[in-house]
Formats: sequence, structure tokens, C-alpha cells
Amino acid sequence: MSEPTHGSASGDQPAVGDHGASEGGTEQAPAVTRRSDRVRQDHRHPWVRRGLFAVAALTVAALVLGIAAYVKLNGNIQRVDITKALGDRPKQQATTDAQTNLKPLNIFVMGSDSRQGTTLGKQQTEYGIYGARSDTNLVVHLSADRKSAIVVSIPRDSMTKAPRDCKNPRDKVADGVIRQWNSNFTLGGPACTIRTFEGLTDIYIDHFVVIDFRGFKKMVDALGGVTVCTPVPINDKDSHLTLKAGRSRVNGTQALGYVRVRKTLGDGSDLGRIDRQQAFMSSVVQEATKSSLLLRPDKLFRFLDAATQSMTTDTGLDVGEMKDIAQSLARIGTDQIRFVKLPTETYPADPNRVQWTPAAETIWTAMRDDKPLPGTKVPSGTTSATASPTTQPALTVSPGDIHLRVTNDSGVPGLAKQAAAELSVQGFHVDTYVSGSGTPTRGVVVRYGPGMKEAARTVAAAYPGAQIRADSLLGSTLELSMGLGAPKAVEVPNRLGTQPLPKQTITATPPSSSTETIKARTANQDICS
Repeated sequence: MSEPTHGSASGDQPAVGDHGASEGGTEQAPAVTRRSDRVRQDHRHPWVRRGLFAVAALTVAALVLGIAAYVKLNGNIQRVDITKALGDRPKQQATTDAQTNLKPLNIFVMGSDSRQGTTLGKQQTEYGIYGARSDTNLVVHLSADRKSAIVVSIPRDSMTKAPRDCKNPRDKVADGVIRQWNSNFTLGGPACTIRTFEGLTDIYIDHFVVIDFRGFKKMVDALGGVTVCTPVPINDKDSHLTLKAGRSRVNGTQALGYVRVRKTLGDGSDLGRIDRQQAFMSSVVQEATKSSLLLRPDKLFRFLDAATQSMTTDTGLDVGEMKDIAQSLARIGTDQIRFVKLPTETYPADPNRVQWTPAAETIWTAMRDDKPLPGTKVPSGTTSATASPTTQPALTVSPGDIHLRVTNDSGVPGLAKQAAAELSVQGFHVDTYVSGSGTPTRGVVVRYGPGMKEAARTVAAAYPGAQIRADSLLGSTLELSMGLGAPKAVEVPNRLGTQPLPKQTITATPPSSSTETIKARTANQDICS
């Protein structure tokens, strides 16, 4: 019964266009039937078409919103090119991790109470933000394997060497003046601050971020508040802050008062405030982790929008780079984010100021070498950065053609004189050796002027691991700096004479107890501890 019915239905189709039967009307019927089947099938499953339209619409909407968010956030950020104001910079010693294919990253974060500098025209373009004050300075180091981070707080009352004139990129830290740390920002914005830091530590800064205090408050509010902990009640008129003892949930305005209060909490020093700031940063990390900030696009956008509206950065730090950094940070466990307060002691000339102790070099060495802080637990699976090639080209300048001066920057008497003897016996011409001043440096550095790089390589060959650094102010005389941890001299391959090297009697070994004075807390630590 089914066949006649089907045939009758099929016979109706040619009847409609019977005049075309001679051209194969009976062969066209199955094609018409197939079209009809497709129509019926589409009508049976309208959700398929609707679903496809919905997916396409969502994809387009997500793309448009993503682009709009990128443009919005990127447009919020003020950018300053400070490259010309940084002068001679340290060599980027970072090597790429074999697994992540990333290099270590050093980011300098500064808190500012003013945005005035972003509208200073040509002066701002050349040198950065002037006239503002900064009392929060953080150096963030992300390891190449992205499994750990070190955040170092630099006390604003630190007395260190600094460039004599922040506006002159030729002025060096080594030949500079002693100045209070936060004065560098006031005199020369982020450029002077970074130039001072790099000159003191030999650590290359990849990016900088200046956060306005207004942005700080908005960021806390975007998180929905942050929990803080105080051992005693706070009633501070200057910061307009009143809190009960114990844990409290604070908004942006209260949070700013909490991290800045000095007179009615603790000993009133900047060091006490740093402890409180580090506990607060731990709480922020815990809050962001608990609320899955990176997994909540709406909440993440509100946070980034608040942050970028009051942010000034270098020209290389755009939203795309920030996204990459945030994604790599998401892989770091909170127990591997360490907040470190720089080891200091009372500055002899002013008991209200501090100076860095030699123990600080332990931190800088760990950051330069991309190694964990001594005594800390290394996360499982941590890999070492890919080593740089050890084979060096042959030396092309004879020691007999080289004149140099030696400076003792270790703080250990007699080291420069000993180095002069070690070099002179190999044919080098040591014109003078002197004692350096200021904060001790680390390792051996050979500075050279235009056209003298090959000669510098010959000098550096006498001290394994020595660095060479260009210095446009030097002429034909090289400068050898001997710092803490300077290795024992060796014979250079093209030395002159056969007299053996004098016996080494002076070593500039960093104090073995230096790591004991380093205070650190992990991001997962109880904020009341």
C-alpha cells in the first residue's frame, strides 16, 4: 500500500510541469523529493539553525566586547618613555627558562600621591613624572619558570647614593651624592628612581608602574573590599581611620588609611608601615584567589579598569603584556609569593633615617641570578634557566697595551691593592687603585669607553664571572671595580711574563649571617601573624 501512495505523490510532480517530461521529468522527481526532505528536516529541527545563529552572535559579541575592553583599558593608561633619561644601564643577565621559554621579569612599582607629572609636556616626555611624592616602592621579580615571585619593599627613608643631577643621564650613581630614597621620585620621577636602583644593585628593570592613590582605592573597591588585621584599635585623625582590634573588612578609602597610618600604630616608623603593607598585599592576593578574580571576566574588568585609570607605565607595558603577566602569575602558588623587607640599619648621620646593610646584597644576588632566596623552599619541578654559552672568543688585546684603574667597592680594606698586584704581574698597567665609598657592590665589573670593549674583555678574563659595561665618559683608561664576592684572580691566556700570581691574602666574602636578617612573608600567611 505504501508504494502506490508514494507513486501517486510522485506522479503529481510531473503533472505540474508536464510539458517538461520529455527532458527527463521522471529523473528530476527524486531531486525534488530530496529538497522537500531537507525542508521538512529543517522544520523538524529549528533549534539547530537557531543554535548556529546564537553561537555566531555570541562569538561576534565576545569579539567586539573583547576589542572594546582592550581599547578601553589600553586607553586608560598614561605612558612615559624614560629610556633617554636612564643613562648607562646594567646588562640584562636573564636567561630563558627551557620549559616556559620565558625570561625572568623585574617590575618596579611606585605609589604616587599626584598625577601632576602626566601633563608636564616636554619635560614629562623626556624625564618622567616630577613634583609628585612617593612613599611606596616595590620591586617585583618573577622567576623565569614562573613558579615563584619576590616582592621587595624599599623603605622611603633609606639613605643611598644617587645621581647628582636626575635630569642629566650622564650622572652616575657611583659618582653621585647621598640622598633620601623618596627624594629621587620627587626630583626625577620614575626615571631617577629606576636609575638609582639599577646603579646600586646592577639589576635591570624591565617595566615600571606608577599607581595613583586614587587608583589604589578604586582597586580595593573593585575587589569588594579587603580584610585587614590590627592588634590594637586604630583611631587616627590624620588618615581619617577608625578600626577595632582584630580583623576588619575595609573599603578603598579605609584601606589607604590603613597602609599609610604611622603615628597611632606601631613605632611610627616607615619600617613598621612596610610590615603592615606586606600583610595587606598578602590579603589582596588571598582575596583575588578566593574570588577567582582571573576567572571572572566581569570582576576582572572592573578591577583592571580601576587600576588602569590611575596608572602610568613605560611604553612597552600595554594591556596585552599585562595579560601575559597575569596569566603567568596565575601559575604561581601563594606559598611561593614572598614579600621581603629590605634589611636596614640606622643611618649614623641621622637616627630618623636608615641605610641598607650588606645583607641586602643577598636579595639582589638572588634576583640577578634568578635563584630562590637562601633558606626558602623551592617549588617542586623547578627548572634552572638555560645557561649562557661558556665558550668565549679569543682575546685580541695584550695586557701590555692596557691601562686601568682599580676601585675597591667591597668595603674590605686592601682589596684594590691586591688586585693591582695580580694584574701588574701579568703585564697590565695599573695607573692607580683607590677605595670606593658608599654601599658595597657585588662581584667584579670592568667599565670601558668607546672602542675599548676588546681591552675590557682581556681585563675581565682575569676574574671569572666578571661583567663588562660600556661607559661613554671613560676614555682609553679602563676602570675595574672589585666588590663583595670578587673571585680569586687567574692568569689570562695572553698574559706577559712568567712570574706567578701573588698569593691572595684578602677576600671580600659577604657576611655569612647576612641571610638571617632578611624578613619575608608568604602570600598565604595569616594576615594577623
